[in-house]
Amino acid sequence: MPFLEVRDIRKEFPGVVALDRVDFSVDLGRVHALAGENGAGKSTLVKILTGVEAPNRGQVLIDGRDALAQHALFDEVAYVPQELNLFPHMTVAENLFMPFGKSGVGGLFLSHAALNQAAEPFLERFKIAARPEQRVRDVGVSDQQLLQIARASTRRRFKVLILDEPTSALTDAEVERLFAIVRELRATGHAVIFISHKLEEMFAIGDEVTVLRNGEKVGHAEMGAMTQAELIRLMSGKDVKVDDVFRPAGPTGRRILEVEDLSGRGFEGVSFSLHEGEILGFAGLVGAGRSEVMQTLFGFRPASRGAAWLDGAPWKLGDTAHAVRHGMLYLSESRKEHGILPLLSLRENIAISVLGDVVTAGLVSDARERKIVQDVIRTYDIKTSSMDKKVMFLSGGNQQKAIIGRAMACRPRILIFDEPTKGIDVRTKVDIYGIMKALAEKGVGIILVSSELNELQKCANRIIAMHHGRIVGEFATERTGQRELVGAIIGAAPEQAPAGAPAASEARAT
Repeated sequence: MPFLEVRDIRKEFPGVVALDRVDFSVDLGRVHALAGENGAGKSTLVKILTGVEAPNRGQVLIDGRDALAQHALFDEVAYVPQELNLFPHMTVAENLFMPFGKSGVGGLFLSHAALNQAAEPFLERFKIAARPEQRVRDVGVSDQQLLQIARASTRRRFKVLILDEPTSALTDAEVERLFAIVRELRATGHAVIFISHKLEEMFAIGDEVTVLRNGEKVGHAEMGAMTQAELIRLMSGKDVKVDDVFRPAGPTGRRILEVEDLSGRGFEGVSFSLHEGEILGFAGLVGAGRSEVMQTLFGFRPASRGAAWLDGAPWKLGDTAHAVRHGMLYLSESRKEHGILPLLSLRENIAISVLGDVVTAGLVSDARERKIVQDVIRTYDIKTSSMDKKVMFLSGGNQQKAIIGRAMACRPRILIFDEPTKGIDVRTKVDIYGIMKALAEKGVGIILVSSELNELQKCANRIIAMHHGRIVGEFATERTGQRELVGAIIGAAPEQAPAGAPAASEARAT
């Protein structure tokens, strides 16, 4: 008998059927992959499996008992969300065991010394590079992700662990560490539900897979009996050309951005140039300094030294308003924190960037605003029932398309994409690759920061590799294999000569 099971589940929200006639079961000692595109119903199913939402129809059984009637049974299901959900001003140990009642640590009188001591085995097991008494805000993102996973394992009663995109902020070494923990849980009689858009991870760790599409279960099989092509076809309902290359065609234009000796917190001595119509990739492990460079260039972080030029004119560092006015936009990897305005509608999220075009005498022209928004929705194929739907209720991929559409409504010269496909399904990834390629071919200079080497090799004309805050190589993508890139980002390769481009100081002289 399955330990966790849902039968004939239907879940409705106003105007939407999120799940319909879904059966799903999990056996102890197994890793069950849950696959589906953004909006397929995975998140809704997880909410039902954890007791956050009740279905409109169907049963939820835990160890053969009706969990909807005995809500305490849901304590046997632990969940690690995709987004970081920690308390930054509290210590690592406090975060690890909260809520104390479920972990069994703490009691009426909380001893910090005892709490820190109890935390040590978990930090060692997950190889988290932090001290128990350290504030979470001072811990690196990848260690925060591992801490969040470790916290789920402190639950006294848990038998099932649900991991939702657990590797999005982890290096390859940390992914292997996580997989070792998952295999250990499986061997000790726990069940793991593994959700990821990285198909290679599903095949590496999963025993079986269930596929959802448009709120319905469309497939289930042992992982060994499924190919990646079959899985993609089930998820999307059609064949997706995942092996296509999306590098801009034709020669790149003139040099529009030059950066020289830029330094700041987390990086030092960064110099590079960007051309019209090219996609310039930045590769590196988590913490290599790539995002910090881009945020400093955009003005979000202060620079300690260095300079930049746009079209030969000095660039003003430390001023985001200057960056936006002069055509540079930064699309953050943290969509929910720095991208969308979650409580506003899709229409408002897009139109906020074009207020100057739709306001006359202090009044917004509803007709002009709606036309611009509708053009963005159509151009970027944003799936929504209405432009007035709150953007927080769109899938991650459609939120990303809305952010790109909003940026393009500002007619930028330079777009910085920081992990643009993080947490996005295969088909939407291909859509976004196509969008980047089309924008570059219209003359926009694009910087692509990505932890996925395959993504960089598909899309970038050149790739700059960073390691420990410094540039360690520049590669022409067509002439570079993945082994060279891996060697560079882990610090094992000698510095490469720039791929057909002079240094920034030389470029200004030409």
